Amino acid sequence: MYTPAAFRQDDQDELFALIERHSFAVLVSQRSDELVASHLPLLVDRTAGPSGHLRGHMARANPQWRELAGHEVLAIFSGPHAYVSPTWYGASPMVPTWNYLAVHAYGQFELIEDECALLTLLKDTATKYESPQPQPWSFANDDPYVQKLLKGIVGFRIEISRLEGKWKLGQNHSAKVRASAAEQLVLQDNPNAQAIGRLMLAHQRL
Repeated sequence: MYTPAAFRQDDQDELFALIERHSFAVLVSQRSDELVASHLPLLVDRTAGPSGHLRGHMARANPQWRELAGHEVLAIFSGPHAYVSPTWYGASPMVPTWNYLAVHAYGQFELIEDECALLTLLKDTATKYESPQPQPWSFANDDPYVQKLLKGIVGFRIEISRLEGKWKLGQNHSAKVRASAAEQLVLQDNPNAQAIGRLMLAHQRL
């Protein structure tokens, strides 16, 4: 990922926090002579191994996982993002841009072939996304329907070897100019724009 020094984010806690908050990733790999990508929710464990790991599952019918064990993959996590109009800076000359947060996680892909480990992955996934619900859904390991569905998925683990973070929040402009754009962003009727505006203002105070 092209990351000028001004936008580089090296704080591991910040990188893992974004992965946890924005866990729906794009998993990219090389298969034969073509690039393949899948859109998947991924769970992160910061403490597993030397650099943490990711876990997820995909449909067994998805050919991406075949012959991928032991090979490097890239998981892309996108945080809030927003268009920034040059009219919001209160200075000139300026041009339109897009501010955003992103994390690229690289690592080795390994299949989860043990049924107990696969069931644990599914329970952990359900817990993460169901816990905010008033009546969280859950399942029993011996549920016949669940056992049937297990045959249609493939679990995997990615041992993280490298994390890259980019926090593009206008750091290449003066504090005054950044604040002017941020104040306009928080007024937009768009949660992403509001989030980026708040982040720009927060970074002003760091």
